[in-house]
Amino acid sequence: MKTARMVVDLSFVGVLLYLSSSKTKKNGVLPTRDERKRVTQRKMYAWDPPAAAKSDEIRSETALALSQPHQPFFSFTATETMSGAGKTVCVTGASGYIASWIVKFLLERGYTVKASVRDPKDPKKTDHLLKLDGAKERLHLFKANLLEDGSFDAAVDGCDGVFHTASPFFINATNPQAELLDPALKGTLNVLASCSKASSVKRVVVTSSMAAVSYNRRSRTPDVLVDETWYSDPDLCQETKSWYVLSKTLAEEAAWKFTKDKGLDMVTINPAMVIGPLLQPTLNTSAEAIANLVNGSQTYPNLTFGWVNVKDVANAHIQAFEIPSANGRYCMVERVAHYSDIVELLHKLYPSFHLPQKCADDKPFVPIYQVSKEKVKSLGIDYIPIEQSIKETVESLKEKNFIGGGSSNM
Repeated sequence: MKTARMVVDLSFVGVLLYLSSSKTKKNGVLPTRDERKRVTQRKMYAWDPPAAAKSDEIRSETALALSQPHQPFFSFTATETMSGAGKTVCVTGASGYIASWIVKFLLERGYTVKASVRDPKDPKKTDHLLKLDGAKERLHLFKANLLEDGSFDAAVDGCDGVFHTASPFFINATNPQAELLDPALKGTLNVLASCSKASSVKRVVVTSSMAAVSYNRRSRTPDVLVDETWYSDPDLCQETKSWYVLSKTLAEEAAWKFTKDKGLDMVTINPAMVIGPLLQPTLNTSAEAIANLVNGSQTYPNLTFGWVNVKDVANAHIQAFEIPSANGRYCMVERVAHYSDIVELLHKLYPSFHLPQKCADDKPFVPIYQVSKEKVKSLGIDYIPIEQSIKETVESLKEKNFIGGGSSNM
């Protein structure tokens, strides 16, 4: 398994590349939003198509593992339907944004949930979980540390399934190796090691990311379709010092290799920027991206992301565990949109908000692209539209006092 060769104190540079250095300022005047979008459509801001041979080599074992039938310790029967009653599952990093919704939905389905958190005595990490319906009867908290060998043994023991969500996600890291890479990579392997010891575990569902899918040297333009066969390039991640992207890429690669060697049945969910209502009392990184736009920012980033609702992502995790035929990776993107499009949607929904009127740079907009929705359909996911996701995010941020008030047009 390849590990990072160097770590320096630099901020995260963004999931998408700034691939054009040419300025488009004409006579000292910035082009309009529509003009920049037209320029973007005409040009391909991409690295040369051929991927590095080394990167192909890195991913060969992962691709082989996904292309061949796995031989897990168990097999679901074709007629088996899984309801939560009488079943126990583990959720790692249970206090997190996605994980909290997974716990909520699992309890609603009747599962007993063994939830791992770093500090069960911290009310900011646990109170919102303990208040969920069914928590008093069927939620059990466990202390666990991603970097501690065997730390998840007790939480995983006796479980039918494990949902591994615990992995740091934030923009600025002063020590990327310690803050991002080690928790993601070593933490994932520690959790899977605990799963391999527990004969009761039937399937592991790992929260990966589109960061592990689309960050490579291939073109991403409006006619390009990204799907589950894409893999991010670790070398490129290091070249651009994209440490979060690297952490998710290395963690998923290591997970596929480990589960193949150990015969564990694993499925990964690969969401893009996750937005929607918050259950936890703290502000997570992806919701903060929306909060920043309505909290007085003067500019919006020249970035294009996929966006998806947290409830769809949580539901997909559970469906990936319950549906016997679920396998491999699942990209989750309701829509790919530039930040300028997000600002426009916010303006339509909340016309009284003071939103940024210009981009942070004067380059043509980073182009949008497509992400396949075909495979995720097999999980029964009917995506919540981005407009509703943005509204739910804003209303939740207002409720938790992360942003000021504003009336909605919806």
